Amino acid sequence: MAARPSPDVTDAELRVLEALWEHGPSPIRKLTDHLYPGGGSSSYATVQKLLERLEEEGCVTRDRTAMTHVFTALIGRDTYISEQLRSVADRLCGGAMTPLLTHLLKTATLADADRKELRKLLNAHRPPGRK
Repeated sequence: MAARPSPDVTDAELRVLEALWEHGPSPIRKLTDHLYPGGGSSSYATVQKLLERLEEEGCVTRDRTAMTHVFTALIGRDTYISEQLRSVADRLCGGAMTPLLTHLLKTATLADADRKELRKLLNAHRPPGRK
């Protein structure tokens, strides 16, 4: 996961990345069948073009050793999310994460399990010596 995510990943490219994150390394046909069930040759060509763009952007790599090329995401989902959140914080909050997170918490409805997970994360990030 060495590549840095491109801030210019389109929604369509993100769908391809999501399919790779979900299914792992995949040939174009498998991705096309997942993204466009029952789609025809134009769907295959669309996915092929999206993968070519993602490859140019350094977001995926292609294994060309076999007749059927297999594509792998070079960006992990968590890395992508972190980069996107950092970009939003930079643009909207002067780089500060607290206003962004505060707004998200104030405007989102959280399930009990989500609140417990957030408390656990906050407790794990307490400064040393604080209880």
